[in-house]
Formats: sequence, structure tokens, C-alpha cells
Amino acid sequence: MSIFDVFDRISQNSSLSSGKIEYIIAGLGNPGMQYDNTRHNAGFFAVDLLASQYDTEIKRLRFKGDTAETNIEGVRCLLLKPMTYMNNSGESIVQALEFYKIDVTKLIVICDDISLDCGKIRIRRKGSHGGHNGLRNIIDLTGRDDFQRIKLGVGKKPHPDYDLAKWVLGKFSREDTEKMKISAENACESIKLMVQGKTDEAMNKYN
Repeated sequence: MSIFDVFDRISQNSSLSSGKIEYIIAGLGNPGMQYDNTRHNAGFFAVDLLASQYDTEIKRLRFKGDTAETNIEGVRCLLLKPMTYMNNSGESIVQALEFYKIDVTKLIVICDDISLDCGKIRIRRKGSHGGHNGLRNIIDLTGRDDFQRIKLGVGKKPHPDYDLAKWVLGKFSREDTEKMKISAENACESIKLMVQGKTDEAMNKYN
């Protein structure tokens, strides 16, 4: 990237700093250093990567979460990391939706999924919570399930009797961390399409 590209990007973000937020992109996880690099924090990992691609950092405390505003493909977006812990993710998201008067169809949630192999992603326009407590809370508090979501595979439990909480709160191996970087990058590329109304294209390309 040339110095002119850098100035152009800064100019675009600055000129839209007071523009209307059109999308909320929420990465789910748990706050605290003890949860860094855990499977349940895959959503945090991806949304942090997205923020870094747009030269910003998710650190302004609002709506019971850490936030940042940025311009993605000409669309003004709020990046949100709920600090309410996974099971109460909806509390933060609902506050942001109500503040900006945004319909849930303009919400994109990024979360972990134990039914997918590590490194895989699955994009959906809507659906049930599938046993994921973060999604469950969002559905319960909004009364809607028609928000878009990107599920990041974190791998299945080693065996059926393995404790689920222990698994999702466990840390990635070095090999799986590298796979997660790839899936997080694909999630970011998907979001760039989704905020332009190209969800079908994102699904065809990355699912």
C-alpha cells in the first residue's frame, strides 16, 4: 500500500465519521485475558482482524461492549464486542440496535461453531441458535432469528462425553490457530460482500 492509499483510506473514514451506521457487526466471546485464544472467542478474533484491516481498534466502551466505527466498502458499520460474557451477548447487541434504530436484518454476528472443522466457515441469513448460548440470547432478546451470522468452525469435541464448556473454553493448538487465521480472513472478506447486499455471493464463495 502506497502512502497515497493510506491518506485516501484515512480521508474516507474521516469524512464518514459522523455518517449513519447502517450495519452492526458483532463478534461474540468472553472478556478477560484468561479467555484469549479460546474456541469460544473466535468471534472476537475475527472482528479484531476486521478492525485492523481498517486501521482501527475496538476499544470505545458503549452498549455494554467495546466498539469502533468504520467504513467498509462505502458502508458505515459499528464493530462490536459485547463485554457481557457469551451467554448475555444479546444485552449489548440490543442496546446498539435500538440506539441506531437498525433492523436485525442489518446485524451480522460472528461466533464459534463446534459442528464445523477448524478453519471452515458457514454463512447463514437466519436460523435457530443450534445450542449456541450467545445466539440463543440474541434471539430471545430481539424476538427474531432473521439476522445474518458467520459461524467459524472450532472443531468437534474429542469424544461425545467430553465436557462442552471445557472444550469451548479450551485454547487452540498452534496448528488450529493457523487454521483460525484463515477462517477469520475469509469471514472478513465475507463481511465486505455482505454489507453490500451480496450475501449470496459470500455464501457461494466461502461456505
